[in-house]
Amino acid sequence: MEEELKCPVCGSLFREPIILPCSHNVCLPCARTIAVQTPDGEQHLPPPLLHSRGSGAAGGDHADKLSLYSETDSGYGSYTPSLKSPNGVRVLPTVPAPPGSSAAAARGAACCSLPSASSSSITCPQCHRSASLDHRGLRGFRRNRLLEAIVQRHQQGRGAAHGASAAAAVAVCQLCDRTPPEPAATLCEQCDVLYCAACQLKCHPSRGPFAKHRLVPGATGAGAAGGGAARKYPTCPDHEMENYSRYCVSCRAPVCSLCLEQGRHGKHEVKPLGAVWKQHKMVWDQINHCTLKLRQSTGLMEYCLEVIKENDPSGFLQISDALIKRVQVSQEQWVKGALEPKVSAEFELTLDSGPLLQAIHQLDFIQMKLTSPLPPVPLLQLEKCCTRNNSVTLAWRTPPFTHSTVDGYILELDDGDGGQFREVYVGKETLCTIDGLHFNSTYNARVKAFNSSGVGPYSKTVVLQTSDVAWFTFDPNSGHRDIILSNDNQTATCSSYDDRVVLGTAAFSKGVHYWELHVDRYDNHPDPAFGVARASVGKDMMLGKDDKAWAMTEGGVCKGATVGVLLDLNEHTLTFFINGQQQGPTAFSHVDGVFMPALSLNRNVQVTLHTGLEVPTNLGRPKLPGN
Repeated sequence: MEEELKCPVCGSLFREPIILPCSHNVCLPCARTIAVQTPDGEQHLPPPLLHSRGSGAAGGDHADKLSLYSETDSGYGSYTPSLKSPNGVRVLPTVPAPPGSSAAAARGAACCSLPSASSSSITCPQCHRSASLDHRGLRGFRRNRLLEAIVQRHQQGRGAAHGASAAAAVAVCQLCDRTPPEPAATLCEQCDVLYCAACQLKCHPSRGPFAKHRLVPGATGAGAAGGGAARKYPTCPDHEMENYSRYCVSCRAPVCSLCLEQGRHGKHEVKPLGAVWKQHKMVWDQINHCTLKLRQSTGLMEYCLEVIKENDPSGFLQISDALIKRVQVSQEQWVKGALEPKVSAEFELTLDSGPLLQAIHQLDFIQMKLTSPLPPVPLLQLEKCCTRNNSVTLAWRTPPFTHSTVDGYILELDDGDGGQFREVYVGKETLCTIDGLHFNSTYNARVKAFNSSGVGPYSKTVVLQTSDVAWFTFDPNSGHRDIILSNDNQTATCSSYDDRVVLGTAAFSKGVHYWELHVDRYDNHPDPAFGVARASVGKDMMLGKDDKAWAMTEGGVCKGATVGVLLDLNEHTLTFFINGQQQGPTAFSHVDGVFMPALSLNRNVQVTLHTGLEVPTNLGRPKLPGN
């Protein structure tokens, strides 16, 4: 265990140890040697350029190698050391201050606070993280009184074992009836009693309830069996006359009553010191169990056992979190086989890590967690909302001067007939276009925002009206490659001998729609066909030759004729007109689904499309035979 009790700077047992922010320990005298002062003129430089320079040439050579910089937002930094301490750790010597300066006066007074503490820092010699000192200097770091007590007890035991302690040399059995008593041979750590060999066999056999007691040579424990001075309970560093009485959960540190009334812990969550001490101390039951099972303890385990023996709640809580993490890492390495067990191959061991893991999760569970508020109500930008044919476009934005975050938006639209709303868009954009709606229909739309805390309220509902009639052209992407389009895709022609198909850009599934096609050129006996089709209709055959198109062919078509197409999806019928006269009865009935205007051409025929027409009310009746 002795390696756990040595300072990483001087290599000797700890003297007045203090706890650094990274949870490592260092002697207070050694802390003075590795603490570095930054000149006031360099405090405002960018962190990567912040160097500490001494006034002397020798001091400047070492101090120029120091560089402090921020690591994320942890408050720590790192440094480049230049000298070696007696223990092999590279440290920085204190730069001599100019005579007569405040720094020289402070060092001469042997104070642990550095001058101009706001511009001073100390770097941990183990993990190379550095932290800035506040106005209290090194006194702002907590004193590790628990470690100090363990070092003192260890020194007493080691001195007794080597004959350095006179009390150990004359230690006698505490149960002997002889006069004088026999010299002590063993000490039971649990009973805290010295035994001679005879009394130990008689009064403390290594069986039954004493089987798990640990017996050490009597000279080693003589000092422990003897009386000691009463423990001096630690006081608060900010209020020297006050003892620790509570535990701040937010800061993970013991505090006194004045800290709660006057200090920064007033609004923090606090608990009774004894209750938190007992809660943390449950973790060490698992450590003791593992030590007894393995029959061979490491230096870390020995040190942990010494910590458990200390009856100092505040001192224990100062170092418990760091020790728990160290034990957890050691356990994980042992489970993964990174460390070879110190037992024989025939020894079978089952380690129950459940209680330890449960205690660790409980310690993490009590941390406070901040949540952001729900997102605000989005504002619809009506000047950017519009409709075109059977498509609608909506735009919205987040209200100004809002502090809550927005992860995305949900746009909802009804069915155009007063039905239920349904989600049509989820994402981060604030502009959305919805295609494929019904013509001559009224839609209601609304939007809401969401973030990690939940979904915010809906915006106001906006009402959008789609076009009464359809405006469309021939679709160059859907036509056969032999189809030639012109006049802004409103005129189509085909010089191929075979029939070729082209579709319109609109699709209909509801309502009544009417459009006309004017025959501009008609020679060489062409076979044009006019009608509607599915999007998947074949493009290299006459329209109506498969089950995906409904069309009219020939039937009085000539140059200059106007063919009208009436698609009534309310009555599910398709009717054709030539020059305003209906061609026979209704051409097709039971027309259901989604249809697109369609046309097939061949042999140099040319047709021009006319859309945006209202359904005429004065269309002529069909011509009857004989009329």
